Amino acid sequence: MDAVSLPTTRPTGCPFDPPSELAELRARPVRRMTFPDKHEGWLVTGHAQARAVLADSRFSSRHELMHYPLADVGEMPPAPVGTLTAMDPPEHTRYRKLLAGKFTVRRMRQLTERLEEITAVQLDAMAALGSPVDLVSAFAQPVPAVTICELLGVPYADRESFQRDAATLSGVDVTPEEQYAAFGAIAEYLRGLVKAKRAAPTDDLLSDLTTSDLTDDELAGVASFLLGAGLDTTANMLALGTFALLSHPDQLSALRAEPALIDGAVEELLRYLTIAHTGARAALEDVELDGQLVRAGETVTLAIGAANRDPARFPDPDRLDVRRQATGHLAFGHGVHQCLGQQLARIEMRVAFPALLSRFPTLRLAVSPEEVPLRHGNDIHGVHRLPVAWT
Repeated sequence: MDAVSLPTTRPTGCPFDPPSELAELRARPVRRMTFPDKHEGWLVTGHAQARAVLADSRFSSRHELMHYPLADVGEMPPAPVGTLTAMDPPEHTRYRKLLAGKFTVRRMRQLTERLEEITAVQLDAMAALGSPVDLVSAFAQPVPAVTICELLGVPYADRESFQRDAATLSGVDVTPEEQYAAFGAIAEYLRGLVKAKRAAPTDDLLSDLTTSDLTDDELAGVASFLLGAGLDTTANMLALGTFALLSHPDQLSALRAEPALIDGAVEELLRYLTIAHTGARAALEDVELDGQLVRAGETVTLAIGAANRDPARFPDPDRLDVRRQATGHLAFGHGVHQCLGQQLARIEMRVAFPALLSRFPTLRLAVSPEEVPLRHGNDIHGVHRLPVAWT
């Protein structure tokens, strides 16, 4: 079987679609792939096959066991302490049990009223800036940033500098040196925050975890992981999701006319955009997958964006349809590593999108769609800026 390379170039003029070659490759959903570092592994493009890999404990999430599918980064080191997505059971199980109760559907719904307040404050600030504005810096980043600050118990006095450092990590006009400095500042701050919570607990997730058997380094690692997992992803969903709705006036009109569609619309946007578009697993033993033998030590690349556009699972998959029943998508993963904070992300979007569209009924792009700067070559797809205007 001829090996293929992972397509990464998105179609010109289609900022929401995965690389078009992936649809062609899906005719054979499990096939040989040559990785950027010349490793011979596998590419999975089908929904059923990707779901099977994500649910199979014979595939590992540990970074040091796999080859990176998007670039040649050399031998991958173990992930930082506390990175749940790069652990296998039983280590992963230990962390997951401690955190799962903090992110239940019921607990996240209890946050709805506070999220409405956070969103309203940010919309006031956005209105005060006046039209036009960059939706990313004015709305999409601040809403999840404030939410994460509250979740971790970051004191109000520290939030401005904390959020500034967090925004630097994914900034478009930021040098690697500035990103490295911001990462170091956040890590140092979180270590200090853990010590402060141990000495004087408050009503927040980090304080709750100080009663567990996690060490200070593990607590700081978990806090850093939650920051990375909950900020960049939600910020890009809010920005790219708004871009998608403004680019599909019929779907925007349907959502405005029937606010009750928001729950399903969020699921459809998650499926349609699939911002965490590519995953990987390492085979711990020989595994037969869709008639192919994946040998121990081989890395399997999961084209999640292609799997969520699989016509065998979602009819007419390349069409955005806010009325679609998009349950079963893999935007949050599947199996033991299914996103821990998925309910929080859902609540944030269910609150933020309607509030934004209600506050600014004439919201529109301030530039042509082709001028919106997309994030290329990142693990997370999105936009660097989204200039919007209103009357």
